Amino acid sequence: MTFFDFPMLIAQNSGFNTDQFDSSPPSAAAGGVLLFLFLFYIALVVLVVAGQWKMFTKAGKPGWACLVPIYNIIVWVEMAGRPIWWFLLLFVPLVNIVISIILLIDITNKFGRGGGTIVGLIFLPFVFVPILGFGSAQYNADA
Repeated sequence: MTFFDFPMLIAQNSGFNTDQFDSSPPSAAAGGVLLFLFLFYIALVVLVVAGQWKMFTKAGKPGWACLVPIYNIIVWVEMAGRPIWWFLLLFVPLVNIVISIILLIDITNKFGRGGGTIVGLIFLPFVFVPILGFGSAQYNADA
């Protein structure tokens, strides 16, 4: 017996039966639910990316910047009117929560929105980012 025969020996003596997997209706229903959730998730991601793209273009930034991982954070900091080095603070645990909220407050103010939008961006960004992007709010860098 060689080292390579060992997995086969274990498989033969384990009692593993491939007949126990079938495509019964409960399995198909679970697969359908998972497919629906996956498609819903993809649609949500596309909606948020489109909203961010539109927000960036309203602020005079390139829309594609929302797709580039570190660069999109730098653009968010620029949109908020804060110094560029603030993006480094977003990598510090616990400090990043405070800085994120400050940036959201600043960006919301630049779009001329109030406290409700700030709370919405904190707790439901997948709803409020598209609202800022596709809504009537205009970006004002001087606000």
